[in-house]
Amino acid sequence: MNPYNNQGNQDTRSGFGAGLSVLGAENPNVVALCADLTGSLKMDAFKADHPERFFQVGIAEANMMGIAAGLTIGGKIPFTGTFANFSTGRVYDQIRQSIAYSRKNVKICASHAGITLGEDGATHQILEDIGLMKMLPGMTVINPCDFNQTKAATIAIAAHEGPVYLRFGRPKVPNFTPENQAFEIGKGNCLREGKDVTLIATGHLVWEALEAAVSLETQGVSAEVINIHTIKPLDKEIILESAAKTGAVVTAEEHNYLGGLGESVARVLTTNHPCPQAFVATNDTFGESGTPAQLMKKYQLDREAITAKALEVIQRKS
Repeated sequence: MNPYNNQGNQDTRSGFGAGLSVLGAENPNVVALCADLTGSLKMDAFKADHPERFFQVGIAEANMMGIAAGLTIGGKIPFTGTFANFSTGRVYDQIRQSIAYSRKNVKICASHAGITLGEDGATHQILEDIGLMKMLPGMTVINPCDFNQTKAATIAIAAHEGPVYLRFGRPKVPNFTPENQAFEIGKGNCLREGKDVTLIATGHLVWEALEAAVSLETQGVSAEVINIHTIKPLDKEIILESAAKTGAVVTAEEHNYLGGLGESVARVLTTNHPCPQAFVATNDTFGESGTPAQLMKKYQLDREAITAKALEVIQRKS
């Protein structure tokens, strides 16, 4: 059975909003900027409580990144908020030049990431953002799995010196990690021990991996489940320790298999401990309009897909 209880479905963007509110009360240097999506990013409470530290820049995302970079010079810790597509693809030049290259202490907070954005369709469902961000030198990339972990991650990145990309989503998903957890950047979490196959997941697919492990157990397969909430810097130790034990790995992410978590894990495995690996990710494609559940099933990003890939990769063991 799944050892983690679903405490109720909540959207991870609300976890960001809750974490930002905590920071607003605790740290006077934290400021927030939004590109006309205050409600969607759940930044309303911060705006109401700290209007002097909230900047509504309108639909001018590139300008928002420039303003954020400038605010760091005075010692402020800016948190920018908009959809993931507009947080990365639309403003890549500004992030590269003004934030990453200049090593500015900006926290790029991106909601509505991945295919679970749903009905808004392919133009808004960015599936390339992790790759774009992790290739920038010095950029930390974080993709938490539920409300509680997103709240904890939001609070933690304020204390981290340097640029951060924090990715979260729109739909309500199971909230199952501890409420007052300690969030350590760069350290993965082993959620379930196993000996036959390792399921390494990030974001919304962590719960799906746990449910896949339950299904595999009924088929006599013992699956280890690892939550990689920090894609960069990657926790190589936890990956290699698990791979050495199970000899087979499945990576699962709501992102293109090109440039995502799976490729980062593959690099670690091929250079340290080669073993069979299977990928659960979108296959070099854009998304389409539909409900999150419909799209996760069609693009094979759900627990059934993870289960099938696990059985497949086990057969490839030497």
